[in-house]
Amino acid sequence: MSKRTQVLIYLILLAMFDTIIPIPITALVLIYVLLQKPVWFRQWMDEVYRYKGGRNSS
Repeated sequence: MSKRTQVLIYLILLAMFDTIIPIPITALVLIYVLLQKPVWFRQWMDEVYRYKGGRNSS
């Protein structure tokens, strides 16, 4: 399963969860990332900024 598909599935699950229990999920994830500094987040950011495709690429 590609990263794009995984992220889409996670976002859909978070959206459904948020409609049932309205909590600030984004704020909770931000707090977790700032306090724990997980490796997966750094790898994800490296992958996002390394991407050269798209409409405005040079």
